[in-house]
Amino acid sequence: MTDAEVRVATEGDVAELNAIYNRYIVGSHVSFDTEPWTDEERLAWFHSRRSQGYPVLVATSGGGVVGASWAGPWRNKEAYRGATETTVVLAPDATGGGLGTVMLQTLIDALADLGFRTAIAVIALPNDASVALHRKLGYRLVGTLEAVGRKDGRDWDTVLMQRELTSGA
Repeated sequence: MTDAEVRVATEGDVAELNAIYNRYIVGSHVSFDTEPWTDEERLAWFHSRRSQGYPVLVATSGGGVVGASWAGPWRNKEAYRGATETTVVLAPDATGGGLGTVMLQTLIDALADLGFRTAIAVIALPNDASVALHRKLGYRLVGTLEAVGRKDGRDWDTVLMQRELTSGA
């Protein structure tokens, strides 16, 4: 699905972005959220991300949102301001066609242009596709956190992947 257009998200995209993300909450270990977000909660999240200077992007195709990528604080301490956590989510019918690569690369470029120094991905395991995507775009494995998430009656590991950012990357 490389025919999708990637652009900065607007308020009008929030409900569709939220619907995509919520699919990863129920019946999946990929998100450690345990309850779906309401559209109102996601709208408040959207405004918070934007007001803090973090990009939120969407991919559209056929008149609707088919994917999203965004960044947010790595940790809420000023010394970490140059580091950011990145996320990419795609609608089920938008996977496997290269859109994730386009979404993440566009986000990486935007973060570099905004002066961020480091991008960090936290990936719940197993998730071979996400690990491969991040490796493809220059993230490297920097650690494994064992059994840090408990969801659906099971403990889940996560890996931390990190990529240095440079302007014009």
